Amino acid sequence: MSSAAISFCRQHNVRFLDELKNFLRIPSISTLPEHAADCRKAADFIATELRRIGMENVRLIETTGHPLVYADWLHATGKHTALIYGHYDVQPTDPIDEWISPPFEPTERNGNIYARGAVDDKGQVWAQIKSLEALFATGGGLPVNVRCIFEGEEEVGGEGIADYVASKPPELKADFALVSDTELFAPNLPTLCVGLRGMIYTELEVRGAKTDLHSGVYGGAAPNPFFSLAQILAKLKDENGHILIPGFYDGIIPPSPEELKAWASLPFDEEQYRLHEVGSTQLVGEAGYSVLERTWARPTLDVHGMPGGFIGAGAKTVIPAKAMAKVSMRLVPGMTPQKTYELYANYVRKIAPAGVEVETRLIHQGDACLVTVNNPYIQAATHALFEVWGKETVFIRSGGSIPIVGDFDKHLGLPSVMMGFGLPDDNIHAPNEKFHLKNFQLGIESLVRFFEEVANIK
Repeated sequence: MSSAAISFCRQHNVRFLDELKNFLRIPSISTLPEHAADCRKAADFIATELRRIGMENVRLIETTGHPLVYADWLHATGKHTALIYGHYDVQPTDPIDEWISPPFEPTERNGNIYARGAVDDKGQVWAQIKSLEALFATGGGLPVNVRCIFEGEEEVGGEGIADYVASKPPELKADFALVSDTELFAPNLPTLCVGLRGMIYTELEVRGAKTDLHSGVYGGAAPNPFFSLAQILAKLKDENGHILIPGFYDGIIPPSPEELKAWASLPFDEEQYRLHEVGSTQLVGEAGYSVLERTWARPTLDVHGMPGGFIGAGAKTVIPAKAMAKVSMRLVPGMTPQKTYELYANYVRKIAPAGVEVETRLIHQGDACLVTVNNPYIQAATHALFEVWGKETVFIRSGGSIPIVGDFDKHLGLPSVMMGFGLPDDNIHAPNEKFHLKNFQLGIESLVRFFEEVANIK
């Protein structure tokens, strides 16, 4: 492997990492209104760097939420066009007391860089941008045409970019999308994600009395929304993980026998997964399915929070007027967000106990997706990864959701190459998030080689 751009990456690796640290210091938490200015600062940080390295038409695109960052370079005559996607927003940091080092003061230890957003997704966005810089610096331009679109609302549903993509703007005309927001299946094992679960995220509110009531005076007569909510939730899923919503599983497309065989050959140790990644006394889920099937190719239903009532110190004997739960479902091919939501909402209304009113709200949604592995862009990615990592690529699915991948397919007809460089234990969305420094470096080199490989596609 004798690319001048690869040599450039290695010569400037320390600078690349220092720049990433500056990016990570921006607390661009998209879900908290008090960090709106920080989200815009992160967008400006990206835009400034894109201009500096040589990208053109760089600008912020306003949305109803945090801005998109757009840039392009379209002078590779006769070559294919890549649409590079990533997100600059990050999750909140709580519980803050579990962080070993401050979440927005990037810290190197144990061969990793620790910070909120280190791998999800600022580190991977920076790897994309640095690969472009290396190609510009050593080639006087890019070997392919490139458009970039970075968003600041991926962690809160991505409504702004979803609306923008649905409008099919000419700025997004491309041949394929490159998404670096996934992970390797195992350390030093080059990986391409070719399937994602979709999702719906909902709020379920149960209302009883018109106001909070004294439990001594009214207990035994007034409905308690928390008990009603608990009864509803208990009827959504049985003790074996089987979802009880009628029609929920209808039309699901299972993985092929070839895909199941490939998954069975992956270096997966269920006990190590339980002990070191999950950390529970045992694993749960649907009987008859492996852990990888349950997390990649089966739908799920989970409760994320139950705000309401009195949660302060001491005692307050109140029957709350309302209770709420945040409920999501992960979807697999053959399911649609709208149909699944309708089945869920209708079922909740049907099983609601007497004396309460229920309301469901759809907060955000995303389609499940599968990518065929025989398209030329996936083949270019496997060639690039082999050159950099020296191993054959494995194809996996992810249990997570990247709604924009489905939007790229549905509205723009673009296949996505999901080439990410995280690790399963990188603690995304949790305290002590990290990015392995070797993966950051090899990720940049892999992306350089990928663009050079795409340039050879006829």
